Amino acid sequence: MVDSIVTRKTYAVVVTTYGEVEKVTIKNLWPSSRRILKVVTRQIAKIPTPLINFIADYRSTKHYIDWKLNHYSSLLLAINRAQKNSVAACISSSGNPLLSEVDINVFDACYFVPPYLDDLLQQLRQKYDGIVLVPMFPVESAFSCGLACQMVVDLYGDTAFSQVGVISKLWQEDALHRLYSEHLFEELTPSLRLQKRGKIGLVLVIHGTLVRDRAGNQPTIFTGLEETAAFFEVMKQKIMAHPHNIFSDVRQGCLNHSRGGEWTAETIEKALLDFRREGYAGVVMFPYGFFADNSETEYDARKILEQAGFPLVQYIRCINDSAPFGLWLAEKVLEKLQALYNLQTALERLEHNQ
Repeated sequence: MVDSIVTRKTYAVVVTTYGEVEKVTIKNLWPSSRRILKVVTRQIAKIPTPLINFIADYRSTKHYIDWKLNHYSSLLLAINRAQKNSVAACISSSGNPLLSEVDINVFDACYFVPPYLDDLLQQLRQKYDGIVLVPMFPVESAFSCGLACQMVVDLYGDTAFSQVGVISKLWQEDALHRLYSEHLFEELTPSLRLQKRGKIGLVLVIHGTLVRDRAGNQPTIFTGLEETAAFFEVMKQKIMAHPHNIFSDVRQGCLNHSRGGEWTAETIEKALLDFRREGYAGVVMFPYGFFADNSETEYDARKILEQAGFPLVQYIRCINDSAPFGLWLAEKVLEKLQALYNLQTALERLEHNQ
């Protein structure tokens, strides 16, 4: 009799990332830059409101000129859509028992370019029994997953825990460490695999984080500093112990901002300089701190590597929409959906019995 109160539910899954403009125009870049400054930069640097649009528009113009001159256009949105499609297909074909109980639709959204995550959440709230949010960042911070979580809290308030599940702490997953290691060694070129004349180094690229603010104090916001360091250590251990390992050493390579205070010291530039001083013959770069290539990885970081002057270099793209990654991520989503479904069902039964 109690089971009769449980009705078929419909859930939404949202695969979300920062987002970058696909068509490089000033008109497209301006609103994106303004959103970034309003949402992210103001967390670490106090910017007077009148200056926000001026700084954002200056950055947009600078990016426009730079990217146009170098014929660069971001694939981040296309990759995020492909990741969404991969997750949707893997869920549909999984044969998971939950599929007989609920309907699941998968969407993609972004923080700073359309389709905007905050707008989509507002729409989905009216139509779905629950949402599973998938921020596409292995390490959480106030600047990454924290933005999505804040949007959820703003919209759902105290009911968020029973209506929204958020995928998090993926950096801790041993399955991800294995996926990364296999991806890295499968992508190595024969010239690097067979190189015998000198040492080869690996730079693992991740977004840097704030260590101290401009007053020299620890940041009041969650930066993910300890998690970033722990993620690097576990990945270095896995890579160095891999049976196909060719690397003499692995270094952290952080991409930092220039404002807000002191950022992580283990930069890409430092890693490459140290490898050069130590006489390395070649360097491989892999952006393990990103699930999808973007302007920071395949443009900024890659350019630093190519200009470093090593005889042998290789940039290995992010894991992007690889089939094993999509399958694993779909499994994580299904686990979160099951947990959300179980919670809602238990709450409904409790309410019915009161």
